[in-house]
Amino acid sequence: MAFDISVLKLPTIKNGSRGLHVRAWQSFLTEADYPVGTIDGDFGDKTEVATRNYQQRNELTVNGVVNIATYAVALRGGFIYKVPNLTAKLLLEYLRFGEAEVRDLQKSLNTIITPDLEVDGDFGLRSSAGLAQAYKQRDVRLRRDLENKLSTLTKQKLGDDFLPAIDILNGYAKRIRFRLSGSHWIEYFPTSRSISDLAPPFRENVQAFYNALVDAGSQIIIAATYRPPQRAYLMHYAAKIDRGQIVPARVPSMAGVDIEWVHYTNAGSLQAAEQMVEAYGLGGNPVALKSLHTQRLAIDWNITWDGTLKIKKKDGVLVSIGDPPNGAFNVLLHAVGASYGVLKLWSDPPHWSINGR
Repeated sequence: MAFDISVLKLPTIKNGSRGLHVRAWQSFLTEADYPVGTIDGDFGDKTEVATRNYQQRNELTVNGVVNIATYAVALRGGFIYKVPNLTAKLLLEYLRFGEAEVRDLQKSLNTIITPDLEVDGDFGLRSSAGLAQAYKQRDVRLRRDLENKLSTLTKQKLGDDFLPAIDILNGYAKRIRFRLSGSHWIEYFPTSRSISDLAPPFRENVQAFYNALVDAGSQIIIAATYRPPQRAYLMHYAAKIDRGQIVPARVPSMAGVDIEWVHYTNAGSLQAAEQMVEAYGLGGNPVALKSLHTQRLAIDWNITWDGTLKIKKKDGVLVSIGDPPNGAFNVLLHAVGASYGVLKLWSDPPHWSINGR
């Protein structure tokens, strides 16, 4: 291939190097089954060993140094998507798309999306959003579309690199499409349902209460314990956008959550937020960015029983509890829970916590 590696300005990295490029390289090696330990941006001995193994397997000079020769092979293997601060514009420069080819790409995208992009030969943020929108609309068909719609002149200019370039461009389009907000984000940063993920001493209190409930013959379904702050962030701002309390462009970013709230059209942004609200099952109560769930100090569970529940309080006193046979509304069970240090929030049926909030 004759792609222009120089535009990427990739630094030589080796043992002792630190920074974003090291982190990107570590992430690439890890995904390629060359373990480096922790992906921390610090090029240490484990990263060097993994680099040497990668070089050996790819018939490169085995020296543990990531230079242009190693980058060239890795870029073809997917490292291009790991390059720090990669933009669509920079990617196209790497693929040797000049102004004429970029115009051709913009024209091609305009046959798929509306409203039209400005055909100006500058593949900036708006064009990048258009590329993501095209993948959103066409999905796996976009690659074929681009191959067919781009002009003969573009194909002649790129020559043998045309099809590999389309593959790379399509891969990038897929990645930025799935950065867009939408219901697929529910799969990221899952909420725990494990008591072991709660913080002590609340964890031990819940476990003791749970054991007492099981011994008494109750049925328990745990819905949530620890909610990662990243998930709270996604739920919180999806709801705020959906309720018209914030515009997508004003949503603050969060480290470690590579989401794009702004779609090609405002209607697309709002629809995606609505889909997230539905997927998360958000009701009338907005999810707080910081809560007892994010602090590992709350549990949502459904507790039911048949007939009379005979359960021991923490001090060993046996309590008989009848109707209603549901932990959400039975004040006698609330009192038993309180003896273990697990307090009921009356206004939220499944919610118990360290302080009843």
